[in-house]
Amino acid sequence: MSALLLFKERYEINDDASDDPLAHPKTRSWNNSRDCCSWDGIKCDENTGHVIVLDLGSSFLYGSIDNNSTLFQLAHLEKLNLSDNHFNYSQIPSRVGDLSRLTHVDLSASVFSGRVPTGIFKLTSLVYLDLSGTLDQYYNHPSLEMKAPGLRSLVQNLTSLEVLLLRYVNMSSKVPNTLANLSSLRWLNMDMCNLHGVFPSAIFYLPKLRRLWVGDNEALTVRLPDFNSSSPLEELQLPNTSSSGELPSSIGILPSLSYLDVSDCNFLGSIPASFANLSNLEYLDVSMNQLSGSIPSWLMNVTGLGVLALSCNKFHGEIPSSISELQNLQVLNLARNDFSGTVELDNFLKLKQLEVLHLSSNRLSCRASSANVVLPQLAVLGLASCNFSEFPAFLQKQEYINWLDLSENNIRGEVPPW
Repeated sequence: MSALLLFKERYEINDDASDDPLAHPKTRSWNNSRDCCSWDGIKCDENTGHVIVLDLGSSFLYGSIDNNSTLFQLAHLEKLNLSDNHFNYSQIPSRVGDLSRLTHVDLSASVFSGRVPTGIFKLTSLVYLDLSGTLDQYYNHPSLEMKAPGLRSLVQNLTSLEVLLLRYVNMSSKVPNTLANLSSLRWLNMDMCNLHGVFPSAIFYLPKLRRLWVGDNEALTVRLPDFNSSSPLEELQLPNTSSSGELPSSIGILPSLSYLDVSDCNFLGSIPASFANLSNLEYLDVSMNQLSGSIPSWLMNVTGLGVLALSCNKFHGEIPSSISELQNLQVLNLARNDFSGTVELDNFLKLKQLEVLHLSSNRLSCRASSANVVLPQLAVLGLASCNFSEFPAFLQKQEYINWLDLSENNIRGEVPPW
């Protein structure tokens, strides 16, 4: 109990230290009047009474931490969660590696900086490790780093990992082939880690891998393999990585795929017809590539789509009115292509959940058949270069727009008072 109370005293409660809207100051209620095993964020072994879980995620904690912290007296700790607090750019203490019973460690989004200590690599029982950092508020680059051979050492030692989340950890290294030996891995996130070289294709075939996120590593070459139907992949996020060639049709045989982001990857060709088989697909972003062709008719059969982003490609032809059949759409972005023809905005009436609509910078003429047309309440609307000659009257009924683009039209006259 004394170790926990000393830990509490070291930190102030600061409302700006946590971002989660459900955050609350767990340590505020800690006191000597109750057994520590009943305190908020604490769990004890029922037989021994030892503290085995310390969950202080999103607790508004503000202050520094170092190797002298009384936290490291909790020798029986199995789960440690300090995420979403503000440790004031402290380095992660190396003594974390002394808590040898740990199976779960979450230090994400807690404003740590400096090098990830090699002591963490001694925690051979870990199944869950989240070191996802924060971007430096001034320079917009990761404040945590794990330079070579850090990632290789981690993979060699922590062989039981099921979840490995390293977003915003600056590695400046290649992805080791040995990462494909983590046969229990279910979720891998290495977004914006300054990775380079060729991403090992064997990782795609990990038998339990459901989520693979390696986006925003511009120097990382990702060559998509021939997938097989036994793959459990649900989420594949590769934006802003170096790829080339066409999207492999084998993506269409991934039975569980719900999220696909291959934006800004330099893909060519068209969207494979096999994507029609992705019955669970909810998110599709192929923007900022060099894809061409028309919007395929089979796309309207993927009725679970909530996000469809085709912007900044070479798609052409008319925007089919049948797009209104995608009634779960929240985001539709078709901007900066070569679409042509007339778009009746009435077609979007059925899209009751639509919040973002981008049709800008094509060769379109957009119109509403009636001034009384009531579109879904949008937050973002892009209608640049859509051949309007006056302010669209339907805007009067849009109460929640916070971003509107009507540039490069032929609008004349006064700005309406509404």
